[in-house]
Amino acid sequence: MLKTTIKVLKKIEEKGYKAYIVGGYPRDLYLNKKSADVDICTNATPKELKAIFPNVNLNSEKYGSITLIFSNVHFEITTFRKEIKYENNRIPVKIEYIDDLLEDLKRRDFLINTLCINSNGEFIDLLGARDDLDAGIVRMIGKTKYRLKEDILRILRAIRFATTLNFELDKELSKYITKYGYLLKKLSYERKKEELDKIFSSPNVNYGIELILKTKIDKYLEIPKLSKITVTSSLIGIWAQLDVLDVYKFNSNEQKTIKLINELLNKDLFDCENLYKYGLYISTIVGEIKGVDRKTVNEQFNKLYITNRSEMNITSKDICEILDKKPGPFLNPIITDIEGKIVRKELLNDKDILKEYVKSNYM
Repeated sequence: MLKTTIKVLKKIEEKGYKAYIVGGYPRDLYLNKKSADVDICTNATPKELKAIFPNVNLNSEKYGSITLIFSNVHFEITTFRKEIKYENNRIPVKIEYIDDLLEDLKRRDFLINTLCINSNGEFIDLLGARDDLDAGIVRMIGKTKYRLKEDILRILRAIRFATTLNFELDKELSKYITKYGYLLKKLSYERKKEELDKIFSSPNVNYGIELILKTKIDKYLEIPKLSKITVTSSLIGIWAQLDVLDVYKFNSNEQKTIKLINELLNKDLFDCENLYKYGLYISTIVGEIKGVDRKTVNEQFNKLYITNRSEMNITSKDICEILDKKPGPFLNPIITDIEGKIVRKELLNDKDILKEYVKSNYM
C-alpha cells in the first residue's frame, strides 16, 4: 500500500504541488500496526486534483477534501487549510486554503495523528508526534479546552484512540473530557454509535469501558448500564446488554439479534428447545454473558438430534405418500409436531421410526 500511495504523492508533485501521507497510516506504520485507509494532505485544491485524477469524487469539496480510488486503494485527499469557524460544536462552516503543512497539522485533533510521510518514504514530524507515540499518550494539539469544545466528536475519538492503541489520555485531556462530556448530547447518535462500535469491538474493550466510566461520559452517551455489562467477543452482545434499542439506531438484523439475546437471557440456555430455537450464534453470546464458555455451549448444541428443520430424516413427500394425500395445509402441523419431538429427544431422527410415527398418529 505504501508504494501505491507514494505513486499518488509523486503524481501530485509532478504537477508542482506538495503532498504528504498524514494521520492514521503514518501513525500505525510507526507503531508497526496494520492500517486500511490512507489520508493525503496537499496544497493542491480539489479542482486542481481533479485535473490530475479525473475520476476523483468531489462530494466533500466544500470541506477541501476529495475521494480517490487509485490502483484499488481508497484515498482521502485534503487540501492544506485552516478551519476558521465551527458550528454547533462540530462542523467547520468556514475554511481557508493555505500553503503551509505545519499550519494544516495544527488544525488536527491529536499530536499522534500529525506524523507525515513524504514521497521518499521518510517520516516528517513537525509537532513531536513521535514523542507521544513513544510515550503512549493521546494529547490534544493546542489548547485542550477550546479544541474539545470546537469539535465534540474529539471527546469520543480520544477515548477510541486510547482504547485501540492502549495509550493513556493526557491528564488535561482527561480532565476536560469529564468537564465537557455534557456536550455529547449535541452529537448525533449515528456518530456516537460509530465511535462506540470501534471501542466495543476493540480487543482492548475493557480499557475503553474503564475510560468511559472514569471520565463519566456514560450518562451523556445514555448507556447507564455500561458499568454492569459482561464484555463479550461479539459487538452486538455488548449492545444487547445496554438496553438502548429506543436510543440508538440499529438495522433490522441487529434489532432482531438484540431482542433474541435478551429473550434467551431470561430462559434456560441448555434446554434443548431453546438451543434449537435460538441457534448456536445467539446461544454462544448468551453463554458469554452468563459466564459459560464457548466450548460448553458448542458441546451442548452438538448433542441436539437436529439443528434445523432441513436435517429431519422425513420429508413432506414422504408424509404425503404415507397418508396418500396431495400436499396441503395439513403438512405443516405434522412436520412441526415431529420437529418438536426430535428436538426434545422424544423421537430418534431415524427415517423408519419417523414414518412409523406418522402412520400411528396421522392415518
